[in-house]
Amino acid sequence: METLEAALIAYPWGIYLCLILAPFIQEDAAVILAASSASQGVGDPTLLFISILVGLSASDLWKYWAGRWGRTHQKADWLASHGKVALVRDKVVDQLAMTLMATRFIPGTRIPVYLASGFFKAPFGQFSLWVVLSGALYIVLTFTLFYYLGEIGGEKAKTWAPLVAILLVLLVLLVQWMRGRKQTAT
Repeated sequence: METLEAALIAYPWGIYLCLILAPFIQEDAAVILAASSASQGVGDPTLLFISILVGLSASDLWKYWAGRWGRTHQKADWLASHGKVALVRDKVVDQLAMTLMATRFIPGTRIPVYLASGFFKAPFGQFSLWVVLSGALYIVLTFTLFYYLGEIGGEKAKTWAPLVAILLVLLVLLVQWMRGRKQTAT
C-alpha cells in the first residue's frame, strides 16, 4: 500500500490515465478499480468517474467503427440483408436504446452487439448516446454499491470488496471460456 501511495504522490494523474486506458483491456475490472479507488479515497471521486466514463465510452465506440469497417467488404451488404441476419439487424437497429441498455448489464454481449451495431449501420449519434448513458448508469451503480459496502462493512469491506468483485468477473469469464470450448468440441 505504501508503494501505491508513493506512486500517487509522484504521479497524481496516473490513476486517471490508467482508468482511461484500462477499459480497453477489461471493462468490468476497470469500473471496479474506479469504484474501489473512490471508496478508499484514492483520487478525486469526480475525476475517477469522469476518467472511467471516458475510457469506457472510448473502448465501446471503437467497436462500433470496427463493425462498420467490416461492412466495407463486398459481400457484407448481401449478408446484412439476407434472411435471419436481416431479422437480427432490424431488432438491433429498431430497438437500439433497449438493446444497448440491456447489453451493458449482460456479460458477454457487449462486443458482439457493439460490432453488430456498426455492421448494421445503426445511427452513430444514437449509438453513442446510449453507450455513454448505459456506461454512466453502470458506473453510478458500481460506485454506489462500493460506497454503501464501505459504509456498512467498514474498512474491511472496502479492502475485500474489490477482490471479491474481480474474482466474480474472472469467474464469469472462465465460465464463458469453458462454454465456448464445449460448443466448439461438439
